[in-house]
Amino acid sequence: MPIQILPARLANQIAAGEVVERPASVVKELVENSLDAGATRIEVEVEKGGAKLIRIRDNGGGIDRDELTLALSRHATSKVSSLEDLERILSLGFRGEALASISSVSRLVLTSKPPSQEQAWQAMAEGREMDVRLQPASHPDGTTVEVSDLFFNTPARRRFLRTEKTEFGHIDEVVRRIALSRFDLALSLRHNGKPVRQYRAASLPSQQDKRLAAICGPAFMTSALRFDSEHHGLRLWGWLAPPSAARVQPDVQYTYVNGRMMRDKLLNHAVRQAYGDRLPAEGHGAFVLYLELDAAEVDVNVHPAKHEVRFHQARLVHDFVYQALSQALEQGESVQPSPSPAVRDVDTDRPAPRYPAAEHGYGAHAGQGRQSSSGGGPSRRQWQGLDALLTTTPATPGGVAESAPAREPEAESPLLLQRERFLVVLRQGGLWLCDLDQARVWRDGRALLGAWQQGLTPQPLLLPIRLSLTAADREQLNEHQALLQKLGLELKSGGGDTIILTRVPQPLRHADLARLFPQLLARLRQEADRQPEALCHWLAQQAAGEPWSWNRALELWRQLAPLPASPPDWLRPLELEQQLDRWMNGD
Repeated sequence: MPIQILPARLANQIAAGEVVERPASVVKELVENSLDAGATRIEVEVEKGGAKLIRIRDNGGGIDRDELTLALSRHATSKVSSLEDLERILSLGFRGEALASISSVSRLVLTSKPPSQEQAWQAMAEGREMDVRLQPASHPDGTTVEVSDLFFNTPARRRFLRTEKTEFGHIDEVVRRIALSRFDLALSLRHNGKPVRQYRAASLPSQQDKRLAAICGPAFMTSALRFDSEHHGLRLWGWLAPPSAARVQPDVQYTYVNGRMMRDKLLNHAVRQAYGDRLPAEGHGAFVLYLELDAAEVDVNVHPAKHEVRFHQARLVHDFVYQALSQALEQGESVQPSPSPAVRDVDTDRPAPRYPAAEHGYGAHAGQGRQSSSGGGPSRRQWQGLDALLTTTPATPGGVAESAPAREPEAESPLLLQRERFLVVLRQGGLWLCDLDQARVWRDGRALLGAWQQGLTPQPLLLPIRLSLTAADREQLNEHQALLQKLGLELKSGGGDTIILTRVPQPLRHADLARLFPQLLARLRQEADRQPEALCHWLAQQAAGEPWSWNRALELWRQLAPLPASPPDWLRPLELEQQLDRWMNGD
């Protein structure tokens, strides 16, 4: 058989094999078209599990009469027009294949009226012939798409349809997922003339909780942890069930990327890693997660059904999701169960979670820490904070500060945690302020230095990272290869001027290696900076950090003992005499 261009109708039916898997696929594609048209109310009606009829009605922007025929043509869309648009997709649909593919395996009627048009018009297409007929119609502003007799002209495909109950179950799940993706959307579902789902637009948090309970169940809402984490263009928010509320089946697991329904492997892996060993052996986590990021940082054009995406910074996204969920679970474990069946909010009465630079490479957290511990003593603003600290009773557990249980103070005793970072300690008969972040760096640096002789243990990266090196960097790499190996760094040539990092020590496991590895090579140029003690201290600065809880602060303080004879930089005395003089002088 000679090579030839396929006829348009045959090409459409081949494309339909990817786009139209079953009736639920038709519902998904058409509802996403309605959302892209700006609809705020969508009605879905199906008969016989969608095999006989699927009708989608919306109040969106509508389609002009002159564009109705074009709308049923393959690769016709209003959502992208250039390669730049394809690299920054903001709409749910973009390929221009759905309507053409659906109409090639069904009898399709498209009725639409834009607000600027006085008369509604109707386009009809049927099966292989693909001839579009136009006629005037009566219709309010918006669009209605009717798909009847799905796969009537492809008997082989029709035989693969399951029972009416099974096919409707898939449609119901698609509607539920869409309802979770847009709380501002009014959405209804009818089957064989009977109402099945009715979701009213939810703008208030209480209304959103009600919709969430209707879809995920009251048990999920009773135990769910609401969280919201954001840092430098990445935002993850939603609801997360604690391990104690694990489910027998993975039936409440919803993930969205920029509002798009997803079953992405990378996100699922991050979720599983965050739960870790917290889940029982046969248990499954439950969650509703919304990831938002710059559209240019994610490629949605990698899966026929658009169920998966590809992130340009996949490892950073993975680690951000993992860290955000881990922190939410840890904070949830410290929250006592409420007697009322309300959603527990891990952010109540406290600032939003912080993600330091060492974890994701989003700034200069370590540098800020050094700056905070430098100088001759507390500033006037710090004295004002201390004033409030010393003249008020300890805050309640829901506040920013946490207090130790009332007891008789010991010779060296932590008294108060302030701003989730500073620990006030009674020591040597006076008050001292401990910078917990810098104290952790000091502790971890000592531990790394203790393991220096045997070499630091390398740990594999989830995704090996490819780095481009300058000529100076390659020179440092060749000269100090043995030292890098002792640091726990394993790499191989990537061809040309690139290398591939495959294993790194634990402190760098979740760091921004594209930024830190050149910094490390630059440090190796200086004799003092490549000494074991300096390198171990630098590595400890790159390790993950997070806001401190009272229990974690106590545990760190115990691990710091015995303290050096000379107080380190992270432990400074508070001059009470100076403060008392200020009070007495009315300052």
